[in-house]
Amino acid sequence: MNRRNFLRSSSAATLGGLTVRGFSSPLLQPLWNRAAEDRVLVVIQLYGGNDGLNTVIPLDQYGVLGVKRPNVLIPESLVLPLDLVGATGLHPAMDGMRELWEQGKLGIVQGVSYPQPNYSHFRATDIYETGANADQLLSSGWTGRYLNFEYPNYPAGYPNTDMPDPLAIRIGGAVGPGLQYMGVSMGVAINNTDDPLNLTGNIYLDPAQPDCSGGKLDFVRQVQRQTDLYGDVIEAAAAVGCNQSPLYPTGNQPGARLANALKIVAQLICGGLKTKIYWVSEQGFDTHAQQVDSADHTIGTHANLLQGVSDSIRAFQDDLAILGLEERVMGMTFSEFGRRIVDNASGGTDHGSAQPMFFFGTQVINTIVGDNPVIPSNATYQTNLAMQYDFRSVYASVLKDWFCLEETDIDTVLLDTYQPISIINPDGCTGTGVHDINQQAGTHLLGAYPNPFTERTTLEYTSGGGRVLIQVFNEEGQLLQTVLNQPVPAGTYKVDVDLGDQAPGVYYARLQNEAAQQVRNLLKVR
Repeated sequence: MNRRNFLRSSSAATLGGLTVRGFSSPLLQPLWNRAAEDRVLVVIQLYGGNDGLNTVIPLDQYGVLGVKRPNVLIPESLVLPLDLVGATGLHPAMDGMRELWEQGKLGIVQGVSYPQPNYSHFRATDIYETGANADQLLSSGWTGRYLNFEYPNYPAGYPNTDMPDPLAIRIGGAVGPGLQYMGVSMGVAINNTDDPLNLTGNIYLDPAQPDCSGGKLDFVRQVQRQTDLYGDVIEAAAAVGCNQSPLYPTGNQPGARLANALKIVAQLICGGLKTKIYWVSEQGFDTHAQQVDSADHTIGTHANLLQGVSDSIRAFQDDLAILGLEERVMGMTFSEFGRRIVDNASGGTDHGSAQPMFFFGTQVINTIVGDNPVIPSNATYQTNLAMQYDFRSVYASVLKDWFCLEETDIDTVLLDTYQPISIINPDGCTGTGVHDINQQAGTHLLGAYPNPFTERTTLEYTSGGGRVLIQVFNEEGQLLQTVLNQPVPAGTYKVDVDLGDQAPGVYYARLQNEAAQQVRNLLKVR
């Protein structure tokens, strides 16, 4: 019996409308804090491509940033510093998230991207939602595949006694590719909790014919009936009326729409739904022009967006705390891409590659994973931030340390092997303490000699044991070479890299060894 089935077969009791599972032997208590099926993931999607450099601001790079983005840069004295992590701060409009940081409920992953980044909103969104490679089209999303893994017969036989509620709920939009599996929506979409989802009408009056089209019609009707039933349970959960936090933005305040969606999420979790994943979103992050007020860079479009997201997440977390639900719920943000290093003449920034991702909740490790990006002094309009972490490594971390999947199961869901990183306290899955985090501050894992170079350079790297991945990217974030991708015993090694066929300019070498990573700038000269 695997861990998942073991947890599910354990004794159960009901407390306050929520199912609580436990073990009879006190010796087994340290192995389990809360079963994985009681955990909830809240995904916040930021449509448009968020400017990470004005969100999580690398203060140690401020001098060169002042040269490269004079039209949008936040005044250094007004950046909200993050304690315990050195020269890193948040946009001054993000006081709510800075408060969560100080409470130990916020984590940040720097430099999230993927090889060969795509700068089309539609395609990049599809890549992030499905977990695809840049040259790969998938018909299922990463959360859709996870839900199919947990509930493999869905929609046949659902709802049922074990899972009477929607597997996932999309609030404020249609169910997108992220929550689909092979053409099947693994969740339902609502706009408010008064929505009855009463869709049956007269489509059931005529019997389905015993042919191919009849089978498809039966399937549509089955999903339709489920949707109606799910509408009933959603309304019943909402009727409990749990919300208690007074902090949610309302009316014309920034983030009021997102706040209302998160308020519904808290309401439904408190109302007793067993739903695993909630998906909400905010729009407007495509800030090509007038990203900031020309006279005051701390206000403007981007500031309003960040304030709305920050205040809404703080209110949601406050609501969960008041309701006693914090340990069950974790949230994450993502956008389809970041923005360029160099700003433009319209007071904005254009499509780029790497971005920071936020994680929030009591089980999040309160740290910054990765380093402040190093801004090349010779960066041009084409230069992108270096990728530090593949976004699918982030997903692997969620599946491993939040939903408690085994390594082989994670590979099944993500369709490949990606090394998890330490974002989430894994106690509820493993019974061990919080993973030690190697921030690589002052730790030398990857070097290049000579650097600058004309044709080739030698990378010297240190492995702590386990799989080592070394990649070389150009300044636009495109993967040029996978130098190494295999298990390497602990020790220090060297490998030759030939870039003789590439033009002079900035390149990036990236190393990942289990949870540890490091990026080094390479400069090719004539």
